[in-house]
Amino acid sequence: MSEKLTSKQLLGQLTAKHYNDAIVGKQNGELVAWSTSIAPQEFCETMGIHVIYPENHAAAIGAKGGAIPILEHSEANGYSIDLCSYARINLGYMELQDCCFENVPLPDLIICCNNICNTLIKWYENIAKELNIPMIMIDVPYNTEYEVTQPRVNYIKGQFKEAIRQLEEICGRPFDYDRFDEIMKNSSRAAKSWKRAMDYAAYVPSPLNGFNIFNYMALIVCMRGKEESIQLFDLIAEELEELARNGESQFPGGEQYRIMWEGIACWPYLGHNFKTLKKYGVNMVGSTYPGAWTLLYEAGDLNGMARAYAGVMNNTNLARQVELRTSIIKDFKCDGAIYHMNRSCKLMDFMQYQLQREVADRTGVPYVVFDGDQTDPRNFAQAQFETRVQALVEMMERNKINKKSM
Repeated sequence: MSEKLTSKQLLGQLTAKHYNDAIVGKQNGELVAWSTSIAPQEFCETMGIHVIYPENHAAAIGAKGGAIPILEHSEANGYSIDLCSYARINLGYMELQDCCFENVPLPDLIICCNNICNTLIKWYENIAKELNIPMIMIDVPYNTEYEVTQPRVNYIKGQFKEAIRQLEEICGRPFDYDRFDEIMKNSSRAAKSWKRAMDYAAYVPSPLNGFNIFNYMALIVCMRGKEESIQLFDLIAEELEELARNGESQFPGGEQYRIMWEGIACWPYLGHNFKTLKKYGVNMVGSTYPGAWTLLYEAGDLNGMARAYAGVMNNTNLARQVELRTSIIKDFKCDGAIYHMNRSCKLMDFMQYQLQREVADRTGVPYVVFDGDQTDPRNFAQAQFETRVQALVEMMERNKINKKSM
């Protein structure tokens, strides 16, 4: 009888399988799509199209220290250093087709959904033009209102139907609606399992080392429509439940402070960021990442699916964004917050200034800001990060002393 895999082992196997399936599939003449990270994967999954996510791929390249040569290649081709580093890595890789991570196949079509960022549109238009391939675009209007309105749902649902028509034309066969129903069920189950696992971070002390979220999220991006992702997230939940029962944690050295991390990880310095926080006993327990991929709807309900993709965190107004971060800090019992001022995400960065102030006013929790970038290592300073963490620890400690004396 084989020994049961740990979640870390299963994650490694499934990640390797995800990329290998696309590589082998391409060699066998099967279709490969490149897709934005929170696009409706349900359509490609239904049609048996292999999907690669350039944002995930770029993040892995950055984490492995291989970003600079590809960034410089893109910049030499005229792509400004002010553009998103994910885009610059992806567009550079498209020409070089060589990197320190998996060498993924070029796409036969691309899927773009702008519910997280409008930069994606021009980035993906460039891919489509340079490779002369079809582009399926799902345009999601920004939610200026508090809720996703029905006219927006109708508009997006119409685009879903057009995407199905395009895929039927590209694949040369009719869309399988029974299969689509099953994929919708899998996707919603995966989202629920993902949220259940990540919610264990609310325990005190947290059984979850929060930086593991950055590893686990690879599968919620890449394999949401597959049964294997549900198995992984259920296994993570089981492991965390056992740790919580025994008063143990993945976080080494003991949790003295709990924080919310706001923004994308600084992938080239992920190890440095984690070691610095661990040095001061700081565990990241709060994050917007789990909620971003908790896309819940009922199978067969295109209205619900459209509403879920329209309501992702990046696509909500400032009031809703403040409410979300406030809830995270309260629900996960955070002592402080760290905001990553990410040079690649300028819209979100501009909103952060007001976001930081309003969340601090509502929660009374201190925060600090550091400058960085999701994959361009030239925009980050290790010394600045550590001094900001030191300052946050001092403020959190002062808060704890004040609460004890009250």
